[in-house]
Amino acid sequence: MEMDDVFKALADASRRSLLDRLHARNGQTLNELGEGLAMTRQAVTKHLVILEEANLVTTYKQGREKLHYLNPVPIHQIGERWIKKFERGKLTALSELKRQLEKRDE
Repeated sequence: MEMDDVFKALADASRRSLLDRLHARNGQTLNELGEGLAMTRQAVTKHLVILEEANLVTTYKQGREKLHYLNPVPIHQIGERWIKKFERGKLTALSELKRQLEKRDE
């Protein structure tokens, strides 16, 4: 796995949305993942291929269906390599402050 592939895959909002959907409910079919999205089935397929190539999504065939599962390991590795270098306490405090300010502005 190349970390560059992971960063490129995560750079697209549509692909992040697909990962969020898998995080919420793992083991979805292509049709389930595409439900309610403003993209074609072919676009969802292309995004899933990129996510699979980056090892962020794995698949399992069950009969005629192909189920998609989130693989969080590459994201964890990015966190270990890039975020661990910094002090997590400060990052957590800043993240919480941002959340509180955004909530207040709503």
